[in-house]
Amino acid sequence: MLVSVPTALASNDRAKHYLCGGEPLEAIAFNGPVDAEDIPNSSGGTLPGAFLVLRWRNRTLQLPRTNNAGVPSYTDGRWWWQALDPDHPEFAQLRGDVQQYRCEPEPWA
Repeated sequence: MLVSVPTALASNDRAKHYLCGGEPLEAIAFNGPVDAEDIPNSSGGTLPGAFLVLRWRNRTLQLPRTNNAGVPSYTDGRWWWQALDPDHPEFAQLRGDVQQYRCEPEPWA
């Protein structure tokens, strides 16, 4: 999902910076409004309605929080993000041949 993100998000202290697939990626997590309070998963301080914005390869992706148990994960059905290890999150494109991108912390961040 490609989205237009307001300029106010361009510089965000919640942003984490990585190199994914050898290219810079910025990840910003948002705890959005709770849209289903009866769903019990609130691991990692996130609740239903939370989302993640990724900026990578001239794209801006907005991935909704899944309701999977455990460490928060985000997907729009095409892109997948989960940070079991915050320094090496899982990032993949799920359509067609699954492509997984190795992510490392940005060395200068």
